[in-house]
Amino acid sequence: QVQLVESGGGLVQAGGSLRLSCAASGRTFSSYAMGWFRQAPGKEREFVSAINRSGVGTYYADSVKGRFTIARDHAKNTVYLQMDSLKPEDTAIYYCAARVTSSSGSYLPPYDYWGQGTQVTVSS
Repeated sequence: QVQLVESGGGLVQAGGSLRLSCAASGRTFSSYAMGWFRQAPGKEREFVSAINRSGVGTYYADSVKGRFTIARDHAKNTVYLQMDSLKPEDTAIYYCAARVTSSSGSYLPPYDYWGQGTQVTVSS
């Protein structure tokens, strides 16, 4: 089992920044890829960003490329999502997820464990 706890959401004006954190526990942190998803009201869940087990390989959705940065800290068992130049359309609940994988390069869905989510609201 893997437990994931997100933090760092909040209300920010357009153009501002937030950093989301996701603390993981329950298994060896380096044994799973980590991802961030988001879901806005009335919309499907979107795969936003991911990072592989080593932290070398990353993925960004086109909607956030160049504005968001994912990183992981193995010493702290934590993954971060730095969100800059935020737009009102980034408003959503953001979920952290973990994928247990034997492949060091994998980070694509499906994911196995999920956090409870953190609300991000960007005002115009």
